[in-house]
Amino acid sequence: MSNIWTDRWNERYSNEAYAYGQDPNDFLKQELKKISPAKILFPAEGEGRNALFAASLGWEVSAFDIAQEGKNKAMKLAQERGLKIDYQVGNLSELNYEPAQFDAIALIYAHFPAAIKSDLHIALSKLLKPGGVIVFEAFSKSHIEYNSKNEKVGGPKELDMLFSIEEIKNDFPEYTMALLEEKEIELQEGLFHNGTGSVIRFVGRKK
Repeated sequence: MSNIWTDRWNERYSNEAYAYGQDPNDFLKQELKKISPAKILFPAEGEGRNALFAASLGWEVSAFDIAQEGKNKAMKLAQERGLKIDYQVGNLSELNYEPAQFDAIALIYAHFPAAIKSDLHIALSKLLKPGGVIVFEAFSKSHIEYNSKNEKVGGPKELDMLFSIEEIKNDFPEYTMALLEEKEIELQEGLFHNGTGSVIRFVGRKK
């Protein structure tokens, strides 16, 4: 991924305050409590709020991000809470994850550049065991209208970086879908997710 992209996220995470807060995403919190803890991967994990919540439930947690500053904040929070996670920095293609290594993958606001997002979903899916679960929440294509009215709600301004139900069906065809919906929600997550937005929520089990 480009240095411009990496620099952008390092800059966002370099402040003392946590960009999206220290509490887990509500949807992730709801869904993880339904699943027996095992091995879970958090791509684009940023400052660690969701990975550390999973660790507090007894999950064996792996995470990665392109931003070193994100890892720094995550490990600081892990130390404060007495929790352990394996956090790597780099692009997925550079990391040493194995096929069928994980029982769950959590994609929480993991917005990637349009040119690579579907390829990344396919690559990540290979890391999930048969029977494993994906938990996904990210901004929908409809969210562009919400963002134009209230920038504090956050999210990409590029339509192609946002998601549709059809894209999720195409990227994850080999899944039994327990949930796939577009939904208007209220966000209160740190500095950059505040207000009404539109998201895609997806929970799927790999066949």
